[in-house]
Amino acid sequence: MATVKITQTGSPIRRTKDQRATLIGLGLNKMHKTVELTDTPEVRGMIRKVHHMLSVEG
Repeated sequence: MATVKITQTGSPIRRTKDQRATLIGLGLNKMHKTVELTDTPEVRGMIRKVHHMLSVEG
């Protein structure tokens, strides 16, 4: 399966609760943390919701 590499580049301070929860759902909770997830429609939707705080590769 294809994977996507996500790095958190923005702070969740002063963001809405649902955006913070989305970051936690992606496995991100600290600045510059990187995770590698399976590329599924669900993950792509979560990335789209908080794309302004992420850097995506692959």
